[in-house]
Amino acid sequence: MRSTRKRAAVALIAVAALGLAAACGTSKSSDNGGSSEPKLDNKALDSVVNASDQKGGTLKMGLGGAWGDSFDPGDTYYGYSWDLGRNYWRTLVMNKTAPGKQGLELVPDIATDLGKSSDGGKTWTYTIQSGLKFEDGTPFTSKDIAYAVSRTVDRAVLKQGPSYFADLLNWPASYKGPYKSPKNADISSAIETPDDTTIVFHLKQPFAEFDNLASLPATAPVPAAKDTGAKYTTHPVSTGPYMWKGNVDVATGGTLVRNPNWDASTDPNRKALPDQIDVKLGLQADDLDNQIISGDQDVDIAGTGVQPAALPKVLQSKELSARSDNPVIAREWYTQIIGTVKPLDNVDCRKAVIYAMSPTSYQNAYGGKFAGGEIATTVLPPAIPGYKDTDEYGLKANPNGQESKAKDALKKCGQPNGFSTTIGYRSSRDKEKKVAEAFQQSLGKVGIKINIKPMPDDTYTSELCGKPSYLVDNKVGLCVYGWGADWNTGYGYLAQIVDSRTINPEGGSPNFAIRVPEVDKLVDQLAVEPDAAKRAEISTQIDQLVMQNAYIYPGIYAKAVLLRGKDLTNVFLNDAFGYYDYTALGKKQ
Repeated sequence: MRSTRKRAAVALIAVAALGLAAACGTSKSSDNGGSSEPKLDNKALDSVVNASDQKGGTLKMGLGGAWGDSFDPGDTYYGYSWDLGRNYWRTLVMNKTAPGKQGLELVPDIATDLGKSSDGGKTWTYTIQSGLKFEDGTPFTSKDIAYAVSRTVDRAVLKQGPSYFADLLNWPASYKGPYKSPKNADISSAIETPDDTTIVFHLKQPFAEFDNLASLPATAPVPAAKDTGAKYTTHPVSTGPYMWKGNVDVATGGTLVRNPNWDASTDPNRKALPDQIDVKLGLQADDLDNQIISGDQDVDIAGTGVQPAALPKVLQSKELSARSDNPVIAREWYTQIIGTVKPLDNVDCRKAVIYAMSPTSYQNAYGGKFAGGEIATTVLPPAIPGYKDTDEYGLKANPNGQESKAKDALKKCGQPNGFSTTIGYRSSRDKEKKVAEAFQQSLGKVGIKINIKPMPDDTYTSELCGKPSYLVDNKVGLCVYGWGADWNTGYGYLAQIVDSRTINPEGGSPNFAIRVPEVDKLVDQLAVEPDAAKRAEISTQIDQLVMQNAYIYPGIYAKAVLLRGKDLTNVFLNDAFGYYDYTALGKKQ
């Protein structure tokens, strides 16, 4: 379904053009032959643009604001972290470095093959290549992978990565991870390393999609002797073609240089074309767009598309539209409604928020139908199996909001005159700011006063919106957010954002407040169900329950206008990430 939607993207341009021009202030452009219809290249959606094997040069990558989480492979959850990180870490398996839906295929990386399952899917075994080395020349073994995975059990130290391994593996009851458990604690009930090239995972229950877990950054080897816990982010030890030159900082960035102990003959997945990759953080998003337009920067790491201010310029210029792509991706931009913050602990107060909000205002905050995406009515985006075209709250039929229904819901929840709450958003993201302002305007019409609170990107999930106590103490009832699939199945999309058991009191979970016992039970069923069609049915049920309980304002099914740097080579969009594949890029010399 994803590839079908992408091929349809060009056809949708004509339909969306008038609405986009109105939303963004565009006009007819002589560059486009007197027509207001955007004409983007879109070749990078399913093919390689400027294919090249030429090595050399410096790839310049920028990001508006601070790094969203961490450079530590065991403590990261942003999609762009995973995409960029494959330049300095290797995992057991990985998504293929290839355009479009080819990128969804899993291929061996450190391992010699995909996993072999036994015990009805409860045991998974991988054989790894011998002779692979860390950046300092020290060989790494299966034990370094086991150690890396064991780190993720400690959710107090490593707050921000996914909790799959902590939740699914059969850890000893008393095991708290390597920082708090006795040295050399026996974890063989969860992970065995019978020799240097074999690693065996033991799960509590069968799990058919385990190869997807083996592709996660948590399986990147970590040397125990150099592990500094929460500070490991400043210089994670490389196993990939690049390594950090000195330290890297989540506020300012760093430089990746070639790793002399990476062996290209063991790694057919990475071309490693640039000599150096500069990662510059703390930029203004609008300035970054202008730098990519001028050629001073090559890539916007965030991969969320050009900002509304630059969009008209991109659409009206032949030169810029010829290096632009408009993908439909397995991502949704939404807002979480925090049910632990009064009066939003009442489902009818949450429903009042949904009814009062204008769907079109949300859509326009992201650039309109063409650049932002279609109005969403579900938790699952259309690219994920289990998506069903339902509309619990009539959002598509009422694009400007439903004041009368919102007021009725306020009466039912005992707040007929409305109430006050705070909305949080990531301060570097202008589109999220516009969403917050849209909530403030729409909800104000029914007496709900919204206070807007910008929050730093690097602590948004770890200390602010992702920390349950912070939300309650500061009466933050809404958090603007977005989510892309860890992998393109119902479990790979839903498990970490709807299961209440992923909520970490210490902070860091992408599930800020969804607590529905029936949903948790269905997630367990989803994990063990071997039949793909039945998994899709369960995913639909989960989606509908979350919407009925009004924990999410669904926002939009994501699209973006991505702009390629003028000197980039080997550019293509990998469906596993939803934007350009950062391991493939090169520079013209």
